[in-house]
Amino acid sequence: MKRIYMDNAATTSTDIEVVKTMNPYFSLKYGNPNSIHSFGQEVRETVEEARKKIAYLIGANPSEIVFTAGGTEADNYAIKGIAWANQKKGNHIITSKIEHHAVLHSCQFLEKQGFKITYLPVDKYGLIDPEDVKKAITYKTILVTIMHANNEIGTIEPIKEISEVVKKAGVYFHTDSVQTFGHIPINVNDLGVDMLSMSGHKFYGPNGVGALYLRKGTKIVNLIDGGAQEKNRRAGTENVAGIVGIGKAAELAKERLNQGKEKEIIRLRNKLIKEIMNKIENVRLNGHPAKRLPGNANFCFEFIEGESMLLSLDMEGIAASSGSACTSGSLTASHVLLAIGLPPEIAHGSLRLTLGKDNTEEEVDYMTSILPEIIKKLRALSPFKENWEGLK
Repeated sequence: MKRIYMDNAATTSTDIEVVKTMNPYFSLKYGNPNSIHSFGQEVRETVEEARKKIAYLIGANPSEIVFTAGGTEADNYAIKGIAWANQKKGNHIITSKIEHHAVLHSCQFLEKQGFKITYLPVDKYGLIDPEDVKKAITYKTILVTIMHANNEIGTIEPIKEISEVVKKAGVYFHTDSVQTFGHIPINVNDLGVDMLSMSGHKFYGPNGVGALYLRKGTKIVNLIDGGAQEKNRRAGTENVAGIVGIGKAAELAKERLNQGKEKEIIRLRNKLIKEIMNKIENVRLNGHPAKRLPGNANFCFEFIEGESMLLSLDMEGIAASSGSACTSGSLTASHVLLAIGLPPEIAHGSLRLTLGKDNTEEEVDYMTSILPEIIKKLRALSPFKENWEGLK
């Protein structure tokens, strides 16, 4: 049976070159990077080299990169750290209704502590209007946190335009860049952000390691206390192998971007979308038709459940998802799809296919050849069958 992976937004495979680079740091180069002996200092040099590679990819200074355990920690650090450090100035935070749960749940946590949160709406494509951000800012606003691109529908937000509004108000700006880092060009100075979150396993690096870009001079409180690691910004002995891995992944991502490798992923994504839209009735594409992540294709198929599609596809050897990785096991409708105006009965029929650097045209052809038959069979069994036939 074929085994085809089309769930790269959930996690990517760790590039073999990344694995090779990491291997010595498990058993051969095992010194603590904070030790003053040669074992530790050799490792310290490698950690700092990885920091430079991350910074180089986004136009930052290496000193502005703080390593974390992943994107979720980076989001929590940025949001809670800014809130606690600046609460004498104000208690108002602005975000959107379609953020990742790492952002939404951090904001909900702060609400319980007395902070006021504004959740901005999005249009039918999932785009945030910079004018809505401007209207929401008050004299008590201390942070705006808007994701760079949505993890479910792939819509890329107008971060640069939003930052112009935020900067005029003198407010800190954070963006969750977990889905875009390593996949599209990013320059933190061009975007105008003060903080930017990233995660290694989303761009062919290892799990369990991420980073937060923290612009110099940003007033923030630490999320984790303990030792003096990461220049007193994130306590705990560094995950050296993971840091080496994310550094190598950033280096390889820079090479792919310079070579235009994402153009091939976009071509395959466009073919996937076109074939599915042409071959299947009562289907809609979610997200912006053009301003979207290179590998993202998110659909809603009317009158069937997303879970049934996932099981049917898995039986054919294809891995996909029906929403973000953090909610794919839930029967509740996606908060993102509800936010773009879909009714729950339609949102439940979502399918997210996300392509990566290793997907091939043959795999896309196979996917578009079997999906129409799967949809046909599921609709024949659906309790909504009569409604569907009435629309034909």
